[in-house]
Amino acid sequence: MLDGGRSSPQVARLRRAFTSGRYRVLGEITSQYDSRPPDDPALEPYFALAEELDVPVLIHTLGFGAPLPKFRSALGHPLMLEPVIKHHPRLRLYVENAGYPFADEMTALMIQYPQVYADVSTITWIIPREAFHVYLRTLVRAGLSRRPMFGSDQIIWPETIETAVESVETAEFLTSEQRRDIFRLNPDTLKTWE
Repeated sequence: MLDGGRSSPQVARLRRAFTSGRYRVLGEITSQYDSRPPDDPALEPYFALAEELDVPVLIHTLGFGAPLPKFRSALGHPLMLEPVIKHHPRLRLYVENAGYPFADEMTALMIQYPQVYADVSTITWIIPREAFHVYLRTLVRAGLSRRPMFGSDQIIWPETIETAVESVETAEFLTSEQRRDIFRLNPDTLKTWE
């Protein structure tokens, strides 16, 4: 994906795929696994294309990850996305793993930039349930209950999807409306992310 400028063949192919309706979301961007920050110049043409075409972008953020040689925890810090948002103010970001474990920073980013959503994906099952509930509660208490989104992030271990759903359903601090919103039945989410 990191193959160059705005006129590269890859960017041209993506433009055609988005304008034809074949693709509707750009992602998952996994630059963190390759030791690249979100504002790496190689990503710029993709963010520019997504902003231009109003295509939401899914980017991986997580303070821990697979034990791969180039993975860097620091690159999962959600505030590393701020230069990208500042450069592309209309870019809609779908932040995978909700920036875990950086709750305060993710909260600040979401409050400051209403086009940022938090995908709870893997953190619903890879960390202890109580830790997930504490993290989600932080976002909800900050008034962001309409912006966490459910994502299974699973193609290898589909059995974890049931656990992920259960993790949201057992969050006693959530209202039924807030649970519904997380499971993408949110009118704002549907309008924005379909």
